[in-house]
Amino acid sequence: MTTYRPLTTDTVEAWLDDHPTLRAAVPGSPLHVREVGDGNLNLVFIVRDDPAHAGLVLKQSLPWVRVFGEGWPLTVERARHEADAYAAYQAFAGDVIPAYHGFDPTWYVIAMEDLAGLRVWRGALNDGEVHAGAAGALGRFVARLAFHTSVFGMKPEALKRQAALATNPELCRITEDLVFSEPYTVHEHNWHHPGMDRVVAGLRADVAVRTEVAALKHHFMTTAEALIHGDLHTGSVMVGGGRTVAIDPEFAFYGPVAYDLGALWANAAIAAVRAAVLDRPADFRAHVADILPVSWAAFTGELWQRWPGRVDPFLTDAFLERWLASVWGDALGYAAAKAVRRMIGFAHVTDIETLEESARTVAAATVVRIARRLLLERDGLGDPKAAWSVVTEEIARS
Repeated sequence: MTTYRPLTTDTVEAWLDDHPTLRAAVPGSPLHVREVGDGNLNLVFIVRDDPAHAGLVLKQSLPWVRVFGEGWPLTVERARHEADAYAAYQAFAGDVIPAYHGFDPTWYVIAMEDLAGLRVWRGALNDGEVHAGAAGALGRFVARLAFHTSVFGMKPEALKRQAALATNPELCRITEDLVFSEPYTVHEHNWHHPGMDRVVAGLRADVAVRTEVAALKHHFMTTAEALIHGDLHTGSVMVGGGRTVAIDPEFAFYGPVAYDLGALWANAAIAAVRAAVLDRPADFRAHVADILPVSWAAFTGELWQRWPGRVDPFLTDAFLERWLASVWGDALGYAAAKAVRRMIGFAHVTDIETLEESARTVAAATVVRIARRLLLERDGLGDPKAAWSVVTEEIARS
């Protein structure tokens, strides 16, 4: 097995036989292998000796987008970027990522911890589960990336070398198109519920909205601050047993720190809309409402804690305060763009799509209204309370 081809449940065991170190973690035979990839880009196999006990996870990039097959080709190199991100993150954020066991550059397979007992945070939120530590853990995670992979925590020469290796043009292009451009045009990738026609047409015709999104797109394409996760939504986080684990950093590249926070906050707003539609208990709705303020407080607190160890003391405390203010405003903008994408773009979310059909249009329209206000009003939304008031006000209107 020496040339690339997609693995199957029937060929995984033979692949492991060629990787003795990994095989030692699951020495039994026959192995129990399940393919569980539910995204658009990869194969994901859970491999166990015993179905009841944790084993390994193998993730392989495909040379195309799964839902389109060979009609939408895509580089398999994204697996290398994900592996490199895990390797970088484990030095300072090993508690918030799965244990990383290595990368096969021929098969483009990443081997990592089997997170048995954890579940995807989006599904947990959809079901009304409270995982109180998740928002804080993710805020600290983003802060660690922001510090340790940037000019704050790296010498300039090392930073430039790492940034050059982390160039991820194909995956960045997907974000540039699917998040910032396509939803605001008539495009074959887009879809929305029929009842959304007027809302969508109005958004696309709004010059102020398009200008704000254009500014965000330019910022995303030109701001190389840190080795960000690049896709930190609730579907890329697993929770359970007191753990919070960020997975799937295949979109990792040197980009704006605010983008990771914005992705998280967009999904918090979407979860809040779902909770309101389903009339979830007050304690759960308060838990969702806390995601933005708790993650922001954890992010800023972690940065201030690490700040005395910065490489360049010329970057003063006053500079950090100014930088954090810019991150805050940009993150609200990115949250808006990510929310719009999930309502009228290519890939929607189960938060809305698993609601009763009669509620989906109302919920999606509410999310779009929230996003529009965050885009246009973010300069006046100076703190988490003001920002979240936009969410609660638009939910009350729905």
